[in-house]
Amino acid sequence: MIAKIVVRYADGKVVKGTTGDLAANKMLFHLTEAETGKQYEVSVDSLKAIFFVKSFQGDPQYQERLDVERVGLGKKIKVSFKDGETLVGYTQGFSPARATFIVFPCDPDSNNEKVFVVTAAAAKVEFI
Repeated sequence: MIAKIVVRYADGKVVKGTTGDLAANKMLFHLTEAETGKQYEVSVDSLKAIFFVKSFQGDPQYQERLDVERVGLGKKIKVSFKDGETLVGYTQGFSPARATFIVFPCDPDSNNEKVFVVTAAAAKVEFI
């Protein structure tokens, strides 16, 4: 399945594109850039997070709701990234020993369907 993603590198670089081979147990995947069509291999180690999105444009005016109770998506979690960004959502698989984990947004109307977080890019992770 081809997924629309926004790749956020640990150094702040952002690339929008698609992938068909990203998996939780693999540390490499292929990215096809939306703007150029260029395809290349990406190392998960160099990333902050991968945002699986509904659209590349999103809605900058939309305010995500953090008070929505979403049953079946795991425990509520707050991720504070080293760059100052904070992500609140639900996870079923966080362990500090794992290289990555998935966070589902609190708001089902969010442009993000899920976020693939690189554990090393997080300054603090807490269940709330």
